[in-house]
Amino acid sequence: MKIGQLENKAIQPAAGERKSASTAAAAGTTASNEASAQVQLSETVSQLSAGGTEGVFDAEKVERISNAIRDGKFQINADAIADKLISNAQELLSNVGGRQG
Repeated sequence: MKIGQLENKAIQPAAGERKSASTAAAAGTTASNEASAQVQLSETVSQLSAGGTEGVFDAEKVERISNAIRDGKFQINADAIADKLISNAQELLSNVGGRQG
């Protein structure tokens, strides 16, 4: 079902927002010198980035799990998965509730 034609036009900034490179250079500013928004990382992200676990890969564990799946012997612990999901949801909800208050 065809509702209408889609137009693929590039969005142009408003005339007051346009700033050419030569205008910026003449004014002594560049896009990198403009103020930026402040970013605040969550506690979880901060912990992960400080944890130093970057690049850790247990190839033997992956191989064991792959073999168990292939052989039909991989056991899924639904209780552990449910517990972790609930824990993560509670953490997220407490973080959201803390920001609103």
